[in-house]
Amino acid sequence: MNEQQRKEQAQIQQSTNPTDVKSGKDNVDRIKSTSSDEMIAKYFQTSYQPPDIKKARKRRKEDVQFHYDFSIPEDMANIGKGKKFLIRTYGCQMNEHDTEVMAGILTEMGYESTSDTNEADIILLNTCAIRENAENKVFGEIGHLKPLKLEKPDLILGVCGCMSQEESVVNRIMKKHQHVDLIFGTHNIHRLPHLVKDAMFNKAQVVEVWSKEGDIIENLPKVRNGKIKAWVNIMYGCDKFCTYCIVPMTRGKERSRRPEDIIQEVRHLAAQGYQEITLLGQNVNAYGKDFEDMDYRFGDLMDDMHKIDIPRVRFTTSHPRDFDDHLIEVLAKGGNLLDHIHLPVQSGSSEVLKRMNRKYTREEYLELVRKIKAAIPNVTLTTDIIVGFPNETEEQFEETMTLVEEVGFEAAYTFIYSPRDGTPAARKKDDVPEDVKKQRLYRLNELVNKQSANSMKSYEDKVVKVLVEGESKKDPDVLAGYTEKNKLVNFKGPKSAIGNIVEVRVTEAKTWSLNGEMVEKTVEVN
Repeated sequence: MNEQQRKEQAQIQQSTNPTDVKSGKDNVDRIKSTSSDEMIAKYFQTSYQPPDIKKARKRRKEDVQFHYDFSIPEDMANIGKGKKFLIRTYGCQMNEHDTEVMAGILTEMGYESTSDTNEADIILLNTCAIRENAENKVFGEIGHLKPLKLEKPDLILGVCGCMSQEESVVNRIMKKHQHVDLIFGTHNIHRLPHLVKDAMFNKAQVVEVWSKEGDIIENLPKVRNGKIKAWVNIMYGCDKFCTYCIVPMTRGKERSRRPEDIIQEVRHLAAQGYQEITLLGQNVNAYGKDFEDMDYRFGDLMDDMHKIDIPRVRFTTSHPRDFDDHLIEVLAKGGNLLDHIHLPVQSGSSEVLKRMNRKYTREEYLELVRKIKAAIPNVTLTTDIIVGFPNETEEQFEETMTLVEEVGFEAAYTFIYSPRDGTPAARKKDDVPEDVKKQRLYRLNELVNKQSANSMKSYEDKVVKVLVEGESKKDPDVLAGYTEKNKLVNFKGPKSAIGNIVEVRVTEAKTWSLNGEMVEKTVEVN
């Protein structure tokens, strides 16, 4: 780095609120420029660090800092009065939760939510980097919004989330989509008021993406979707480094929230009348591994959840390697700890699992399933599966098919492998033709659909407990909700049932849902 670049680096760091970073450790990527070529050159030469697995593996040495002093700056507290925002969310539940936080921050700034792009004064695209298809959708949407931006020059158009943590994405937006006003990453959400201010008053593209991670910001405002179910983050990031996955680079290292903060949040939700919470993390089973001052893991947290007066507690996503015996023992207590477990396997071949760096074998996964079923006999298992991983043989694919049959998954999210820049798998030469991959996906889906239909058939004439979420998407005269095992149920009943747990007798089973009739009056659960 030459002297001029060092000066630019210093200017970037000085322009960032010093309370938001740790001196000497954080790498802050921020620049404003009126020339896209100059902007890109300065941005990447000074401080941006693209995904680097070798560096990322060493990142645990940084301490996690906890901040409880979030507030909206005085000069931005009412900046949105009379204005509206729209956030479009792509990807996982973590992104959904991030959207709730951004909505909470914008609401405290005076903005109101809208679903109409023509009404919006701020439009944020909260993006996903897991698969190429999600990325293509976002760039398509960026293109569709250009005429609106030309029509409304004061509209603030922003791109945030996981895609913003990728060098190629940031480069492409800055060079080809200059109507985008604001780009920020997954570690910068608490900086939203400052970023909106910059985008509003500095008529130039604003980019702030931090390659650093390590801080946990508590007390962020949230606007949750409804008063029935809630997401609760328990940790951030992932240290597993599966060779196909970009998440360790876009979400950073594993950082666990303090248990007292999580417990307080869940108790508050219970007091507000929420019926179900889902504990969120890229790998919830790794919760607490980073604590140095206590021995407190995910099993301990679930045990504390068991003691809270809230009807239903779920969690996602699990990694089989960290699913320990203590957690199984706690889940077996039942009660509000539901017997539906999502346990991604990705492949049924030990050789493919090794190339994926999943750090378990087929046999170890099946042994884990055996333990879970022994402790929780009525457990429902669902999973994630990738087909067509580089150089997957027909025999290896058949191993996946036989594992699906042996475990008896009642549902699965299935995907054709999608290479992501910056991951080891993307550098692998792939000799599996695309049509073969599609045929394998079709065969796998046929098997999964068959198993799902058979499991649904077993519910006919049985009474199930349904948390009623609202009207069916297809018929406003029909109510819809989910069972404890996460089965969708449609039935006719009074609108007063919405937000409560009711008993429904199943009259018809379909592949992915159940139809039924209510068998008793609504019973409120508080």
